[in-house]
Amino acid sequence: MYQETKIVAPEAGYPELRRWTRYKARLLTCVIAKKPMKALIISGHGSEINHGGMRIFAGIELAVNDCIRVTFTPPYGGALMSYDCIIRDRSGYTYGVEFIRDENNGEQTGQMQRLLDSLEDFNCK
Repeated sequence: MYQETKIVAPEAGYPELRRWTRYKARLLTCVIAKKPMKALIISGHGSEINHGGMRIFAGIELAVNDCIRVTFTPPYGGALMSYDCIIRDRSGYTYGVEFIRDENNGEQTGQMQRLLDSLEDFNCK
């Protein structure tokens, strides 16, 4: 299914244009980071989400371009959502992550659309 990309004017505090609308959310997350000789599993919080990624807070040292896995349950319940991600920016222990999504995975795309639709229904932009 083709998803039209739209440019959204910047919100206060965001100086650049965005490809997707950001939705405010409070999501408990699990961050899995692979480090040399071990994998770390850290609880965190997601605060903003869109089709391309989310903002997470996790008490772990990560660097820009690190690859991690983020899992969370949508606020309405349902199946666990899990995405491989790349760290695109950071401020302390708050990270902006980009989802590495398989656009051919209809289930994953449908889950994300349902989540964002539910957030839009509650005016959580």
